[in-house]
Amino acid sequence: MDKIIEVRHLRKVFGTNEVLKDINFSVSKGEVVCIIGASGSGKSTLLRCLNLLEYPTSGEILYHGRNILEHNMSNSVYRTKLGMVFQQFNLFNNLSVLDNCVVGQVKVLKKDAKSARKTAMEYLELVGMSQFIKAKPHQISGGQKQRVAIARALSMEPEALLFDEPTSALDPELVGEVLKVMKNLARSGLTMLVVTHEMGFAREVANRVVFMDSGVIVEDDVPEVIFNNPANERTRVFLRRVLEE
Repeated sequence: MDKIIEVRHLRKVFGTNEVLKDINFSVSKGEVVCIIGASGSGKSTLLRCLNLLEYPTSGEILYHGRNILEHNMSNSVYRTKLGMVFQQFNLFNNLSVLDNCVVGQVKVLKKDAKSARKTAMEYLELVGMSQFIKAKPHQISGGQKQRVAIARALSMEPEALLFDEPTSALDPELVGEVLKVMKNLARSGLTMLVVTHEMGFAREVANRVVFMDSGVIVEDDVPEVIFNNPANERTRVFLRRVLEE
């Protein structure tokens, strides 16, 4: 399979705190990989390292076999290939829904405004937000903001999308609308790496589930194995606790 991202011996240290310890894994084209684990296990830091929002302390991040930590790769070009959807939406509050999805295309991809608007409208339609194009972020719900954030990321036409706990800032009744969009994207063949607390989503949609604990990957397997017959005691304890909640 065509590996889009491969991580080798990745470490990230903040001061004296080693947050990521010798991380090794890969994501292939068309895969949906869910990363689960307790808060503080290093999941979000791993995603931020992959997108170079945090710079790894050591190790390699290969994008199509090329180490992006070598200095001849442009960070901004690379980031257009790996879109990111954040917990807190990170929309531009002074821009309309449509302009939120246009601005990156024009500024980073150097597209003309007309074709950028056309692309933005296609993806806003896809996530069910085309009727809100004139609204500002403060005029729509959290679930709608997250759907706009997904459309904005898709408008850059990335090779893969990284989701950092995309439903954790939402009221419970709004979670479903975002997960529905994500399920549809997964079915469309989009490559996705999702840090999530939504075990039902991971079980149903992921090709692989990665369980992290204390900065290491404890287990990486298909959902059936992780949820029904995990090899590691730490995985069993985590899932028992989470599924009881």
